[in-house]
Amino acid sequence: MKVNNSLKEAIDNYGDDHVGSSATTPLRADAFELSNSDKIDQIEEKVAEILEILGMDLTDDSINGTPKRVAKMYVNEIFGGLHPNNKPKASTFSNKYKYGEILVEKNITLYSTCEHHLLPIVGKAHVAYISKGTVVGLSKMNRIVQYYAKRPQVQERLTLQIVEELKKVLGTKDVACVIDAKHLCVNSRGINDISSSTVTSEFGGAFKNKETKHEFLDYIQLDTEF
Repeated sequence: MKVNNSLKEAIDNYGDDHVGSSATTPLRADAFELSNSDKIDQIEEKVAEILEILGMDLTDDSINGTPKRVAKMYVNEIFGGLHPNNKPKASTFSNKYKYGEILVEKNITLYSTCEHHLLPIVGKAHVAYISKGTVVGLSKMNRIVQYYAKRPQVQERLTLQIVEELKKVLGTKDVACVIDAKHLCVNSRGINDISSSTVTSEFGGAFKNKETKHEFLDYIQLDTEF
């Protein structure tokens, strides 16, 4: 993702005091009383009912396994981040190198699902932090992004959740995240705009400083070739 000066100005103008959506996923208190296998069975029945209402012939070889496939995909894959048992264990380590500058993990591939239409969100997340004595494995940053992405989501909440989780794991407020993603609820239906994408950002601690924020945004622009 290229972050030009106009985007930097837009983020600056957005301000540090903006209030995003709640960082909490709206879950019922009894969300995990059913086992995954029971959820799969019930969802399979509901998906079959939807397809039958639409007029599909579920005796056809091409589609008769679709309800089961969709149910397993929902529970075990694209909504697997709802279950707290799937939360990654973010092991931390002492910052023995005394590295005190920004650490950026950019271009983290992101697949999520819009909770308004249950259509895909596809994009990139860029995450950064400044160590206060603790560091986290690089792959864990990717896993945290994936965990919060694998649920019905809105991009604003996803951005907040990633930042808040890393703040807790690292014991610092100096965490930032920018997400640039396409929403198929915009691209493939409704306005049918295939060219637009949505950018969200959250800056904590030192990243509220304009110079630190712009340094992070400049790192995102770097082209990495192998």
